[in-house]
Amino acid sequence: MAKERTQFCIECREETTYRIQPVSCRKCIKDKEYEFIISEAVCEKCGETVNIPGLMDSNAQEVDRQYRLQEGIVSIDDICDLMEIYKIGKAPLSLALGFGEITITRYLSGQVPSKEYSDIIRNALESPLFMIEKLNKNMDKIGETAYKKAMNAAKEVEPLFELSEKMLLAISYIFRKAEEVTPLALQKMLYFIQGIYMVLFGVELFSEECEAWAHGPVFKDVYEVFKSFKYNPIEDTRFSMLQNRFNELSDNEKKVIDLVVESFGMYSGKTLEQITHGESPWMDARKNCLSGDPSNEVISKESIKEYFSEVARNYEIDSVDGIKKYISSRLQMV
Repeated sequence: MAKERTQFCIECREETTYRIQPVSCRKCIKDKEYEFIISEAVCEKCGETVNIPGLMDSNAQEVDRQYRLQEGIVSIDDICDLMEIYKIGKAPLSLALGFGEITITRYLSGQVPSKEYSDIIRNALESPLFMIEKLNKNMDKIGETAYKKAMNAAKEVEPLFELSEKMLLAISYIFRKAEEVTPLALQKMLYFIQGIYMVLFGVELFSEECEAWAHGPVFKDVYEVFKSFKYNPIEDTRFSMLQNRFNELSDNEKKVIDLVVESFGMYSGKTLEQITHGESPWMDARKNCLSGDPSNEVISKESIKEYFSEVARNYEIDSVDGIKKYISSRLQMV
């Protein structure tokens, strides 16, 4: 049983239990008023607020987080991610971005960047091409070793942004919704998302073509980005640059990704592979291949849409329960 939280209450003049509750507060920052949600400790006996060690610091951090969010200002974690993605230190990063040498150090200590400087940091975080441009422009300032290290890191990330915008956004949202994703599972979920989206809304979600590889449907460019993870979950600071990009997806696009993650996403990549091996789009595209043969034969979007249209006639693919019933029927045939 959890131990009761107690603190001395000035009003009650004794040690009492308390609860933590959210409370709204308004603060004026740079002549602009903001509303923040912070935490307040309340005495269970008299209802008055009590002072809890550490709560003031916690609220200060929360106000800072919410302020940055409301103003679109990067966080300290964003800056740390940027340094790790590009394998670059504080001073070289400052100089590479065109700032003063200790600017990043000040930001890591809590100083809030201006919107102008924040946007530069965010652009570097979200675009390796932008970072490459900055590195080339300021290479004489940062030193040869730091330049080479950061440039190599940027080039490693660059293929990620050769994907279409919708593909990037979908992957970002999958990362947010799923507990863990392997490259194999990601490929299959993207395939199911494409098929179900085309049936429900009549158009493709991704422009990329899907190929009939030996291990099921594969988007080749996506494979190239994540192949180093092999059969392991995708966990890498480099992909933090996708964080929150999914906010640009429409409600319909999120709906379909939710459907797939909450149904197909419950299964391993190998299980999803087995399901696709029993579906006509993949089988028809590989009709001239022996089992296990390599192939880059394209699975046409028309065949994917046609197949999932047939699935929709027998199962409610606009609901998680309907998709789960379809999955169950396929697994019984494996």
